[in-house]
Amino acid sequence: MKLDHVYLGDCTNVLFHEIEKESIHLVFADPPYNLSGNGLKWEGNTTGGDWYMINETWDKMTDEEYLKFTRCWLEGCYRVLRPSGSIYISCTYHNIGELLVTLKSLGFRVNNVITWHKSNAMPNMTRRMFTHSSEFIVWAVKGKGWTFNYDMLRNMNPEKQKDGSDKQMRDVWTIPLVQGKERLRSEDRRALHPTQKPEEILKRVIIASSHEGELVLDPFLGSGTTAKVAQLLGRKWIGIEREEKYVNAALRRLGHTKVCLSGQEQAALP
Repeated sequence: MKLDHVYLGDCTNVLFHEIEKESIHLVFADPPYNLSGNGLKWEGNTTGGDWYMINETWDKMTDEEYLKFTRCWLEGCYRVLRPSGSIYISCTYHNIGELLVTLKSLGFRVNNVITWHKSNAMPNMTRRMFTHSSEFIVWAVKGKGWTFNYDMLRNMNPEKQKDGSDKQMRDVWTIPLVQGKERLRSEDRRALHPTQKPEEILKRVIIASSHEGELVLDPFLGSGTTAKVAQLLGRKWIGIEREEKYVNAALRRLGHTKVCLSGQEQAALP
């Protein structure tokens, strides 16, 4: 098992064959939401720029396939998590049902469902429903004695009491979608990864449920946000990603030059 390392491959295979059992302190997962397929786009939008709905092959499954996929990767996470480990899973109303049912059936305890309020959410194209401005982050634990750094979260909470003193961090986080210099872009200036998460979300998650020197794993690493923030906060990390273009984006972001496929190191593509 390699630390501070990106594995190129399918997460279920890596979780069961490359990662040591009960070695991980914290998992952050941003799995496919299974929303692709209609190719909706809004070019020329004057308020937030061109908008394209996610339309990726890795995000297209039948309901039966998606439920099987969800159980498989969560079983892998349960296997590698330490007995007191935590898992945080990003989701929306589209897939939270499958996640909650599967987590409970595997023996996880759900501690919180955090609401991410996106302060700069895209406007409603159809005008036939309320504008979607939130996602969820499910926090579940494998056993007793989980880590929760209450005082550190209280100190970093941007919300304060009326007298300016620290305030408990609640389960609603108002954080804008990734924008500006933090947003990774491809050569055509479109967003490189369709679901890049804000670094502020990972900062809160990693501080909440791990200590310096502990090991954080992301089975859907994408553009590398989890690894970058873990590294900045003094944690060890492991990332898994099946798409080479995202692996290479993450490697450039992290200053690494090697990936791993089925246990064999290969030079990252330029």
